[in-house]
Amino acid sequence: MSTTAPTRTNPGRAVLRAESRLFRREPGNLFWILGFPPLLLVILGSIPSFRKADPGLGGLRLIDVYVPILVLVALIVTGLQAMPPVITGYRERGILRRMSATPVRPSALLSAQMGLNGAAALVSALACMAIGRLAFDVRLPQQAFGYALALLLTAAAALALGALVSALARTARIATAIGTAVFFPSLFCAGMWLPVRAMPHLLGHIVVLTPFGAAARALDQASIGHWPAWSHLGVLAAWAVLLSAAATRWFRWE
Repeated sequence: MSTTAPTRTNPGRAVLRAESRLFRREPGNLFWILGFPPLLLVILGSIPSFRKADPGLGGLRLIDVYVPILVLVALIVTGLQAMPPVITGYRERGILRRMSATPVRPSALLSAQMGLNGAAALVSALACMAIGRLAFDVRLPQQAFGYALALLLTAAAALALGALVSALARTARIATAIGTAVFFPSLFCAGMWLPVRAMPHLLGHIVVLTPFGAAARALDQASIGHWPAWSHLGVLAAWAVLLSAAATRWFRWE
């Protein structure tokens, strides 16, 4: 008589599947990550002045400049508004503490959250580029490899910043408050209200020392065919490492 050995499920995969189902059931987060940046791009592109060449921008149109900015908005929304309240809520409700007594490690939950949110942000970024190209004739990035590298470094920095907010906040409400407080300065540094390339000289030099200011310039340079300046890529990499280290240092599972 033969017996069949029970199939063991990888705990990490089980957590990823469960978090994927929960992630799809959050219409608010899905809208802000996947819907808001492309919708804002359509609204801006519908303004006639955004479709006219601007001599102050080297002959580019405002819509050409705002596509990389809205790519950044997708990453900023994900890192500061979508992910921290979820992770902090798990800690607040004792889910992470209970997980520590099972074969599933809490780190598997954190990895799943960062992976799902990061993937959604990148899909939103690609949607912005596709809409810009198809609806408003915005040229795709002329330096594709440089653009992809800058985008991945920006995603790493944004998710690390979100992990740090999750580490510092005791409750989901505090995580939302901290994320909101950092959200608007991050949008400013990304060029949401004034493109970084159009900022006054001193302000522009200060802004590119921030992760999203450096990201804005790197994506901008790659969009028009130049390899992103290594200084901007270095700033992004440094912020990603520093924020990750800080989040690891101060993250609490209980």
